[in-house]
Amino acid sequence: MTPRSPETAPGTRAMTDYLIRGTAANGELRFFGAFTPETVEFARKAHELSPIATAALGRLLTAGAMMGAMMKNEDDLLTLKIDCDGPIKGLTVTADSLGHVKGYVKNPAVDLPSKKPGKLNVGDALDLGVLSVIRDTGLKEPYVGQTILQTGEIAEDLTYYFATSEQTPSSVALGVLLNTDGTVKTAGGFIFQVMPECTEETLQTLEKRLSGFTSVTESLSSGKCVEDVVSMLLTGLSPEIQDRMPVSFTCGCSREKTAAMIESLPVDELTSMIDEGHEIEVVCHFCNKKYVFPVAELEAMKARKSTS
Repeated sequence: MTPRSPETAPGTRAMTDYLIRGTAANGELRFFGAFTPETVEFARKAHELSPIATAALGRLLTAGAMMGAMMKNEDDLLTLKIDCDGPIKGLTVTADSLGHVKGYVKNPAVDLPSKKPGKLNVGDALDLGVLSVIRDTGLKEPYVGQTILQTGEIAEDLTYYFATSEQTPSSVALGVLLNTDGTVKTAGGFIFQVMPECTEETLQTLEKRLSGFTSVTESLSSGKCVEDVVSMLLTGLSPEIQDRMPVSFTCGCSREKTAAMIESLPVDELTSMIDEGHEIEVVCHFCNKKYVFPVAELEAMKARKSTS
């Protein structure tokens, strides 16, 4: 199966990344798959990430895109947050239901020796911690689910989260493969979930296929696409792709929004900034974009607040 070329919304850069979602075994299973190398590479460059930070954030971005697609409404927002004791210090990813995802790590320069040749030590970079899944669906209070990190490898932690916090048996696989120069060679993942009507026969078939699966990155780097991986693992279970959509690292920040945030500050805080006598720089956590405001613009903001 060959993915269609996703259309790109005006104002965003063209992406070849995409995700699929569908069902198998007459609705007994549902699946999500994602191909995300450009999204992860964009994050790597924007945040100047180390290889370990690239792998960790790339996995969480990929998971965020697929979990965002589980939500029903365009205005729904998903946040995946990891607070941890390891040297990476923490990660945050936000996604919507349309394939838009963004995120950052607290320590983008984290570096640790590998335990196995060719395998980045993401688990030790996270170490002990808590995974929080926050779904904001427009209700008075967002839904928040939390679990203790089991391995720090993220895919295993999300598998555990689905089973314990949402009582949905799932299999999560995520991967990021880097070139020797640290750029992203490939990235992607899948989520298989067991529906309440799933039979024992279907479950055993899926478990048998998954037990022989090597890794997402090995499959993708060998030339397979996400559809190939899903079809291989669901052979005989009649997988049906119901939707494809583009995935992109998309941040909603802008100079106008940042200016409005600054102007909303109390007058005494604006005065303090002005009295320092030099421009201020505001950096977006999610995309690392910098916005600079000269003193004259701060004075104009203060004047407008004083006359309003």
